[in-house]
Amino acid sequence: MSFGEKILNYKEDILKDLDELLRIRSVYAEDPKKCKEALGWMLKKAESFGLVAKNIDNKAGHAELGEGGKICATLTHLDVVPAGDNWECEPFELTRRDGKLLGRGVADDKGSALLTLYCLKVLKDEGIVGKNTLRAIFGTDEEVGMTDVVAYFGKEQMPDMSFTPDSGYGICSAEKGILQLEISSKNHDAGLLTELKGGSATNAVPDSAYALLNCTENDDHQLMRLADAKGIDFEFSYTIDGLMIKSRGKAAHACEPELGENAILELVDLLAGNFSLQALGNLCSFISTNIGTEYNGTSLGMKMRDSQSGALTACLSTICIDDLNAKATIDIRYPVTFGGKELIRRVKKAAEYENVDVKILSHTLPLCLDESKPIIGILQDAYEEITGEKPLMYSTGGGTYARKLGGNGVAFGPVFPGEDARLHNSNEGINEENFWKHAQICLESMYRMFTAE
Repeated sequence: MSFGEKILNYKEDILKDLDELLRIRSVYAEDPKKCKEALGWMLKKAESFGLVAKNIDNKAGHAELGEGGKICATLTHLDVVPAGDNWECEPFELTRRDGKLLGRGVADDKGSALLTLYCLKVLKDEGIVGKNTLRAIFGTDEEVGMTDVVAYFGKEQMPDMSFTPDSGYGICSAEKGILQLEISSKNHDAGLLTELKGGSATNAVPDSAYALLNCTENDDHQLMRLADAKGIDFEFSYTIDGLMIKSRGKAAHACEPELGENAILELVDLLAGNFSLQALGNLCSFISTNIGTEYNGTSLGMKMRDSQSGALTACLSTICIDDLNAKATIDIRYPVTFGGKELIRRVKKAAEYENVDVKILSHTLPLCLDESKPIIGILQDAYEEITGEKPLMYSTGGGTYARKLGGNGVAFGPVFPGEDARLHNSNEGINEENFWKHAQICLESMYRMFTAE
């Protein structure tokens, strides 16, 4: 019997606590206080387990077991992205259905956060005396900038070895650079377009958008004919403000935009098929000319890939055009061997031609980790102990806390190859059997870090 199997004795307690944690609507962009509440809940739970808990500025904190030796840690986050639309169950509670655990945060990342806390409890309950200090670190704004871990490591020591279960299995040794930009027009200059809005998170493919138009009846009919030929759903209705067109796509994580259907891009493409770009305004003109319905950056002159991390992706994720604003956000994930400054130059050049402005919202540099690091060997052995297989090394377009670990940590789990956890999408969830396999891998890995020479 592996040590990791011992966490299976805590199944019912874990599921009960997971439901309670999911019910805290910790969407940072909507209510930062709820993220603080989730952190407080976690640290209070840690203290109830007899663990040492510490809160850093209500932005991050940890539960701790042992003392001395190396600092070993897991990093997870308690904030989640907005629920979005098209859920088949309540997003902010735990649902068990057809062999799956469903709910916003089950996979990203509250499920893993709670499991790492329970791993510390198992180690304590079993009386394991480690050679190192083991921490489960919890953050609260991973989805919107990671200022939480900046604050945390401003006051706490960087771990000597660590992993963040916030990606997929096997072991992620490379993460693409992440460049998030705002594209804006100086004023609302669309003649017939009254409003165009869609998207709620910069790091997600938008699954809905709408436009309000002042147009002729003939334009209405032509747009309906064009919509019938496209691959996503459009809904037409008449309001006091004019014709409303709603587009319904499919959400996905911005690091994998090809898995979604971008409701904003499809709506702009529909409008551009019937109206001049001048009538739609500078912002829509930039989108139609330089993005279209692409997700690979071709029209912006950014199509590229490398052997370490794969291809660049570009996702137009939000838009707001109304009487006061005309702005959109773009999420770009670029290969580890390429420079972000050159990408910024290319976007600005295209923007200048269309008379729109570019603002850098955030820029996270790529990560490429040396595979000889001790943590790699520990995680490989733990994974093989539980699954009987050796984990593959891989790269991701996702952005995890591993970037903040000074080269001493990697992303590792929880999603297994071939499983669609619907991250940043409706009906987020994990196969229940895989969830418990992930729990065993976490415990086995933390046990090995805790007791390593």
